[in-house]
Amino acid sequence: MDIQQFWKVTLQQDAVGMKEFFASDAWIRWHNTNEHFTVDEFIQANCEYPNQWDGKIERMEKIDDFIITVVHVFSIDQPLSFHVTSFIKVKDNKIASIDE
Repeated sequence: MDIQQFWKVTLQQDAVGMKEFFASDAWIRWHNTNEHFTVDEFIQANCEYPNQWDGKIERMEKIDDFIITVVHVFSIDQPLSFHVTSFIKVKDNKIASIDE
């Protein structure tokens, strides 16, 4: 799985491109807000979020079928900046789950 390409399409808010990376029954959990998403809900939340975004993978580790990424995400047209830590479980070369 090309995690760099996943982050590229995610930051571009490319819904079609994002969906290709996920297993059909994948789920995503945002622990900070206690939210649990299906793939479609996660893609909608990312693609409908206001502003245009960019970012850079600052660290990536792979342990068996887990990928951990730390990504600096920032708004192109506003002074907003975040660090996103993602724990991604991969199965059959697709994302099975993400905990952020």
